[in-house]
Amino acid sequence: MQKTFTPKVVKATEQKWYIVDATDKVVGKLATRVADALRGKDLPTFTPHMDMGAYVVIINSDKVRFTGKKLEDKIYYRHSGFKGGIKAETAASVMEKNSKKVIVEAVKNMLPNNKLRKHFLAKLKVFKDAQHTHEAQKPVPLEI
Repeated sequence: MQKTFTPKVVKATEQKWYIVDATDKVVGKLATRVADALRGKDLPTFTPHMDMGAYVVIINSDKVRFTGKKLEDKIYYRHSGFKGGIKAETAASVMEKNSKKVIVEAVKNMLPNNKLRKHFLAKLKVFKDAQHTHEAQKPVPLEI
């Protein structure tokens, strides 16, 4: 009779740090790879109900690109909670105001909608340019 393997909880000091340069990367492909790294799906000990993933630092979020006509056609919605309180913005206007929001929303929608989502998103660090504050963690480049 075999026993089911359950991994132990990984401490924050044992987790890896990855860095991704988003220059000329497509938003969707970038988001799927980053979401998998945040969840730990690339590890042999992946467990769906545990936070086993790594920290991910994304730099140059201003230089990310969309395919086709998504820059003009893709619309981001938000609602205030009041009647008629829906707001809509195109991807181009969101990129001008805050390009970090585009990447965070893409990664957020690739993660499972459960209690672990906020823990995964807390391990995502996005920066507009090449300067970041996590050089002390010695992040390793993540292949996209």
